[in-house]
Amino acid sequence: MLLRNSSGSEDVIGNSSDTELSKVEQILVPVLDTLILVLGVGGHTIVIMILCGRQRSRVAQSPRNSMTGTGTDILLVALSAADLLLLCMLPFHTVAIAMQHWPFGAFMCRLVGFLGSACSSASVFTLATLAVSRYLTVVKPARAYSLLSPNRVSLAAVLLWVPACCLAAPQLVFRSVGNPQRTPDGLACFAFLSHRDQLIYGLFHFLVAFLLPLFTIAVAYGSIYIFLWRSQNAGRAPQVERYQSKVTQTSAMLVLAFTLCWLPSYGLMLALLVDNSSGATGASPRYGAFTVFSRLMASSSTVMNPILYVLMSQKFRQDLLRLFKRGGQDANGAVAMAAA
Repeated sequence: MLLRNSSGSEDVIGNSSDTELSKVEQILVPVLDTLILVLGVGGHTIVIMILCGRQRSRVAQSPRNSMTGTGTDILLVALSAADLLLLCMLPFHTVAIAMQHWPFGAFMCRLVGFLGSACSSASVFTLATLAVSRYLTVVKPARAYSLLSPNRVSLAAVLLWVPACCLAAPQLVFRSVGNPQRTPDGLACFAFLSHRDQLIYGLFHFLVAFLLPLFTIAVAYGSIYIFLWRSQNAGRAPQVERYQSKVTQTSAMLVLAFTLCWLPSYGLMLALLVDNSSGATGASPRYGAFTVFSRLMASSSTVMNPILYVLMSQKFRQDLLRLFKRGGQDANGAVAMAAA
């Protein structure tokens, strides 16, 4: 069985008492993962194309006035890039579930675990940075203009990967394939050999890569909403306030979607870590359909952002239509040239 653990990566764990559930997983999970992979890769590729094109257009029209929204767009591109890299790890776990063992060897076990943890941490760190950026832009625009230059925001988006990679480093060092005591075939990819070490790391990962960023996000957006409420009552620049409120709502929905998608996985992870019956290998009692549900929710987090952009941002929908129209015109031009 495939189980998302404290690292944001996954382990293959077998249990003969749940043979029927395993058979359902072997069929259902590859189908759902393929759908998630297609939608995620296609959606984030389009998002990156639109946001990069939007930024180039701003700079071409007016470099001095291209500040508004630029920092947000850069962070959204970084968020999509992290999700795309995380999606690249999905086929390994899909194959492992379908085959009911880890067939890729020890090196890929460590690398996939490391990248999965780093990408999930980088995503939530980027969301926290996005919240702080929105706070500065809405509440302290003069300060935001001086601090949130495109170069600085781009540098911050890159530097966010430093703590993310440091947090994922134990996956690269301590992951191993198999344990003779529980898996004689030696083909299960486990996180740690010691339950105590996994408990310490899991709790630390939960605090640093989930609770702390979410607390930062909650404080930032709470302050924004208080500021907008006071500004609305004071009647100051209603059009600007409505625009800022709409952008902030979209950003807040990204955070809410991320939290709801990952909360079942982290809740299950904590339950498994507290349960000492998992022993040395990290194997644990199955939690039935909830385990499949939590994994599906965590994987779906990589698809949610492009959907939210389309649903909540009228400007993004307009950019999407222009992209499709331009693509259609380019295709017609290519056909005409070929015919000529």
